[in-house]
Amino acid sequence: MAEQENRPPVGGKEAGYLFEFREDGVYLTVFPEAADGVLFELSDIRQILQEHGVVDYDIVNLARMVREASGQPQKLTDSSIAQEEEPVAEGTEGSGEGTGEEAAEPEEEITPAGLIVEISRDRMRVTVRYDTKKGTGLPTVEEVVEALASNQVVYGYKMPNIQKGVKALSPFVAAEGLKPQNGENARIERKFSLGVKGRPVVNEYDRVDYKNLNLFVLAKKGDILAVRIPQTQGIPGKDVLGREIAAKNGRPVPLPVGKGTAAKPDDEDVLIATQDGQIVDSDRKISIDPHLVIKSSVGVGTGNIKFDGSVEIRGNVEAGFEVEATGDIEIKGLVSGGNVSGRNVFISGGVNGMNRGRVTAEEDVRAAFAENADIEAGRDVYISDVALHSNIRAGKHVYVEERRGQLTGGMTAAGEEIRAKVIGNQACVVTRLSVGINPSLQKKYAESCKEYKEGKKRLTQITQMLNTLGKIDVSKLPPQRIEQINALTRSQFPLAGKLKRQEAEIAAMSEELQHMENGRVLASGVIYPGVRLAINSIMKNIQSELKFCTLLVKGDEVAIEAYDA
Repeated sequence: MAEQENRPPVGGKEAGYLFEFREDGVYLTVFPEAADGVLFELSDIRQILQEHGVVDYDIVNLARMVREASGQPQKLTDSSIAQEEEPVAEGTEGSGEGTGEEAAEPEEEITPAGLIVEISRDRMRVTVRYDTKKGTGLPTVEEVVEALASNQVVYGYKMPNIQKGVKALSPFVAAEGLKPQNGENARIERKFSLGVKGRPVVNEYDRVDYKNLNLFVLAKKGDILAVRIPQTQGIPGKDVLGREIAAKNGRPVPLPVGKGTAAKPDDEDVLIATQDGQIVDSDRKISIDPHLVIKSSVGVGTGNIKFDGSVEIRGNVEAGFEVEATGDIEIKGLVSGGNVSGRNVFISGGVNGMNRGRVTAEEDVRAAFAENADIEAGRDVYISDVALHSNIRAGKHVYVEERRGQLTGGMTAAGEEIRAKVIGNQACVVTRLSVGINPSLQKKYAESCKEYKEGKKRLTQITQMLNTLGKIDVSKLPPQRIEQINALTRSQFPLAGKLKRQEAEIAAMSEELQHMENGRVLASGVIYPGVRLAINSIMKNIQSELKFCTLLVKGDEVAIEAYDA
């Protein structure tokens, strides 16, 4: 049994199994998981047992132990080694009688196990195994390194593994190569998110505004849309034989230039918008569409629309909702109490203002009809049928000449002309007209005068305060008070410059208003009593029906002439 007790264990947790040659027999531990991915079969275990002379065991019991992999040592057999009869020296049989003492057993020299160096097919890993047929002695670290070198392994030695591996007859990884690092492909980093589309805006008070649904992601000219992160170069690797392994470089990616976008002039990796509009992202291209199409009405399903470009709405604009665009707006349906603002506004179905909505255009407004509407245009207003009880203002002309061509009630103002078939009605409804003064200019003039007056008052107050403070020893004032004085001083000069510019603007507007002398009202049908005119600031109330006439100022009074088509 001395040989059995001296046998070192075979295997270990790294190998997934462990044989222990104890005094009372052979014990086998099968671990649930093999370390470093080392796998084995039942045939491998049987081969190891045979190599160590263990032949008397129950194969069924062995298979059960391997299958269960309990991680606990289990007794496999009572006898670990096939026993061979040892020759007994003559005269020493029995209990050693006649010698006075037992014969000493000679020490047996343990033959070192053979080293098997296995190099993986890709030459990136070296595994050292032990050939126990040659012996069961453990090698030294130097012997393992010498075996690696004799197999041309020159790179990636794992010395901690080697030092651990020479303490047990278990396979271990002795060397590993360096894997190459492939370069990263270029990628596009978008500076916008289409994921916010359809999410209501949350204001500063954490309240959700369901009229602003973010249905469109917009960009302005010059906005950065995307940035290209360039590809990187690969880093070569090396196998255990010292050979370099090439790495792949990252692939380039083109900048996703689409319609309305371009590379930034000073940086070819930055994509910018070249015009205002809606962002359209098709993965391969990022474009800016200056034309927005709403296939339904603007209401609870869309929320408010605010767009940099032109807008086409194939339904209505419902009460309480807004459409704002920097370009033209075309509405196929009605504007029913909604607010619309754009460069030109075209409304196929007309405007039912419901005394709450407003339509504003920098240039022209065209609508089929206007009822209880508020319409303002920087240039002309065209109503193709009737305008009833509405406030209409145009920088130049108001036209109500098609179909019925009726202009009744409300207030209509134009810088140059108002043309209609019928003005007022037989019930003598009060209908106010004003021509000869641009209403937009007049409004701007009034607002500028008010702002100038308030600024002038503010400047006077600042000047008086600084004059008073100038008589005080500032060095005795607290720092906070000194800072207030400095702030007043800094605000004095910008305010004075602003007032000077406003004076020039007000003077120019005043002169323009004074030179407006070509105001006219033309009726190709009838002007009914109840119509109140103001032409170039000269008032006239219509007392009787007027037909096919032109009203204009001659001298200091309103003259009535024949209709001038």
